[in-house]
Amino acid sequence: MSVRPFVMWPDPRLRTPCTEVGAVDAEVRRIWDDMVDTMEAMPGVGLAACQIGVMRRLAVVAASEARGQAIRMADPVVIHASIEPRTHEEASPNLPGVSAPVERPRAVTVRFLNETGEVEERDFVGLWATSVQHQIDHLAGQMYFDRLSRMRRQMLLKKAGKVRRTG
Repeated sequence: MSVRPFVMWPDPRLRTPCTEVGAVDAEVRRIWDDMVDTMEAMPGVGLAACQIGVMRRLAVVAASEARGQAIRMADPVVIHASIEPRTHEEASPNLPGVSAPVERPRAVTVRFLNETGEVEERDFVGLWATSVQHQIDHLAGQMYFDRLSRMRRQMLLKKAGKVRRTG
C-alpha cells in the first residue's frame, strides 16, 4: 500500500471516461488499498482511480470521522437520486487551491461491485452522497466545476491558474 501522486488538471485523463472493471481481483484490491492511503493522506472523503492515473471505474468514499470506514466500489452507478438537493463546497486535489458550492441530490442509491466482487446496492445520504456522486463524475471524465455556470467555471479555472503560477 502506498500514497500515489495525483494527476494534475488539465491532464486529459481527467476528461476521459474510465473503463469498466467487470470483476474484482487482487490487482483491483491493491489499487483500492493505494487509493484509501492516498485519500487519507489528503485528507479527503473520496477518490476516483483516474485521479491517480488509473483509468478503471474504481472509487473509494469515506465521509466519516473514523478511519477504516472506506467503502470500495467498482463500476458504481447511481440507480436512484432524491429530488431534495444538497449544496456542498467541493474541491479536488487535481485542481488545488480552489473550491465551489455544488448542488447535487441529497441522497442516492448506488449499485457497485464490492470488495468481495458481489453486486451491492447501498443508500448514501448527505456528505456520503455528495462524495460518491463526485467520484462517479470523475469516472465519467467530469470535474465538479462542470456543474457550475459557464461564468463561474471560467472564474474558478482562472483563479486555479493563478494559484498554480504563484505556488
